[in-house]
Amino acid sequence: MSADTGFDAAGEERDLPGRRRDATLGVFAEYGVADRLTLQLKSEWQDGEDAFVDYSGRGPIEIGATWQVWRDDRNAVSIYSGYTQAGEGRNAGYAEPGVGDHDWEARVSVGRSLGDMGERWGMNGAFVEVQAARRLRDGLPDETRIDATAGARIGDDWMVLGQAFGGAADGGARWLSLEASVVRDFGAWNVQAGWRQTVAGREIPISRGPVLAIWRRF
Repeated sequence: MSADTGFDAAGEERDLPGRRRDATLGVFAEYGVADRLTLQLKSEWQDGEDAFVDYSGRGPIEIGATWQVWRDDRNAVSIYSGYTQAGEGRNAGYAEPGVGDHDWEARVSVGRSLGDMGERWGMNGAFVEVQAARRLRDGLPDETRIDATAGARIGDDWMVLGQAFGGAADGGARWLSLEASVVRDFGAWNVQAGWRQTVAGREIPISRGPVLAIWRRF
C-alpha cells in the first residue's frame, strides 16, 4: 500500500510530508474444534517507510474464538472474542511503528445467503455479511469498527467480492477503505487478487495498493 496524500482532522485531502509505503505479509489460520466453535490465529510481518521513519518487524499477533450462536437455511449469527499482542510494526494505520501494547476485541457478525438472485447474470451463491466490533486498546485509543462483505460465485471456480472496512478511534482517526477482488478455486487451494483503497476518513493516509491471498483447506 502506498500514499502521497492523507485526510486531515477535518476530512480534507492534504499532501503528506513524504511518500508513505506499507507492505504486509500475513498468516491467517482457523480450526473448527466443534460444530459451532472455531479458533483463529493471525500474525504478520511488516515493512514500510514514510517521511520520518523506516521500519521492519513483526506486526501484531491475534488469537481468538468464534461461536456461531444461531443459523438457519439462509442466515447466520456469530460472536467473536480475541486478544492481540502488539508488534514492532504499525499496530494501527494512524499510529507510529511500535506504538501500542495489547488489545481485546468483541465482534458480532451477521450473514445472509441471497441464493441464486444473480443467476441471470451467470452468478449464484450470492451472500452479504456485516460485522461490528469494539476494540479496547492499551497504548492506543479504543476503536469501533464496522466491516461489510458482498460476494457471489461465477460458474464453478470463480467468486467476486466487494468489501468495505470502516472504523473510528475514540476522539481521533476515522477511516473507510473499499476492496474489490476475485477468487479462483483450484481444488483445495484458492487464490484471491484485488485492490484496496482508502476513500474517506480523518487523520489517516489515503493508501491504495494490491492485495493477494492464497488459501488452503485441510
